[in-house]
Parts: sequence; structure tokens; C-alpha cells
Amino acid sequence: MQDPNEDTEWNDILRAKGVIPEKPKEAEVTEDDIVKMLEKTVKEKSGVKAMEDMTLDELDELEDEEEERILEQMRRQRMAEIRDKQAKARFGDVREISAVDYVQEVNKAGEGIHVVLHLYKQGVPLCALINQYLTTLAAKFPSVKFIKAISTTCIPNYPDTNLPTIFHYYEGDMKSQLAGPHNFRGMKMSEQEFEFLLGKAGAVETEIKKDPRAQVEDVMFSSLGSGRRAKNGNRDSDSDDNNDW
Repeated sequence: MQDPNEDTEWNDILRAKGVIPEKPKEAEVTEDDIVKMLEKTVKEKSGVKAMEDMTLDELDELEDEEEERILEQMRRQRMAEIRDKQAKARFGDVREISAVDYVQEVNKAGEGIHVVLHLYKQGVPLCALINQYLTTLAAKFPSVKFIKAISTTCIPNYPDTNLPTIFHYYEGDMKSQLAGPHNFRGMKMSEQEFEFLLGKAGAVETEIKKDPRAQVEDVMFSSLGSGRRAKNGNRDSDSDDNNDW
């Protein structure tokens, strides 16, 4: 008897007449099926067992290997971060420059380098205060290049009315500037306020996000307000006492 599933012209005629059933369709192979077949072939060729086929000892060994792999990956990542940080943290102090050093130290500082330049003059108290703060901040932010220069030796005829002046450069381009004492809040400016101003200009990545001066003023006004309320309260009490009399 002829096989009804065989591909022949006669069988096709019989199927068309309904004498024999249609040939069963071959199951479609999906993309997921192909992936599974490939994974199965790779496992068979490599000799790696599926997790459901492993013994407890084999599972423990696999877990140890996975932990070691993760720890090694974390160690390498941490080492890369440390090397990157060390590569950037190559400053840490305030350097004095002159006009001949300007292009090399500022405009050619390098890729990814922030430069904070202070133009100052001897005998200006606010300039001396900022130089003092720069020394501390240079150690705090060693990846930022802090430099200073006497104003007239760096820029001839630079007006004293613009002192102190802070220039902020990034990758050789000027990004911001603070020129004149009105930008620095006078001799009562704290180091935290100065750091806040540099952070606001984008020169340093400071954690001081709120203006410290505003917080101090809020506390002062709050204290003054409490004093006034207490004083007014005493007056009201006196008035009540007088009324009692």
C-alpha cells in the first residue's frame, strides 16, 4: 500500500478529492527554538551540565566560582576608579604664575581639567583672605588646578577696582569670572561661602549646595524675631499689670 504521507502527484489528487487526509504540517521552528537548540549544542560540546542536572556539590562549586568572578570584576572596577582618580588628583596646591606661564598653565591645562585663577595684589586684605582659602580648597579638590598671579604682572594695567578676580577655565576655555570685591561679600566671607561660590560657578564639585550666608542670616533674623516677640510679650504683660492696678 502506498504511504499516504508520501509526496506524490497521486497522493495530491487523493488529498484534493478528500480520499486521504491532508499531510500533517511540520511544526514551525521559532527563533526561541533555534536559540534553545544552539544553547543545548554548546552545553553538550563544552560538557557543561544544566543546573537542574547538577548535584549539590556541583552547585556549591558553581556558586563559589560565580562569587569569585563577581568579586574579581568588582576589584578590577574599583582599581580602575582609583587609577582614574589618582591620575586626575595631580595638583593639591596653589601655584604662582606669571604672564609667560599663562598660556601653558591655563589655556593648555589639558583635557577634563578645571582651572581656578586668582588675580590679586599685595596689600589688599580680601585678596589675602582668598589666597588663604585657596590653599585649603586646593588640598580638598586635588583634581582642580588652583593658580594665582599678581594682577599687573599677568595682565598689564589691570584695574585694582576689579580685585580680587577669580577666573574659571575648563579645558582651556573661560567658563565664568568673579571680578571685584562686591562678588566676594567682604572680609566676613567664610571659607564655606567661598567654596559655595566656586561650586555655583562650576569650578569645583562641592557638597555645599545651599548658600551658607543665607542660613546664617536666617538664624540671625530668627533670633532677632524671637527677641522682639519676647520684648513685646513683656510689654503686653506690663500693660496687663497696669490695667490690673
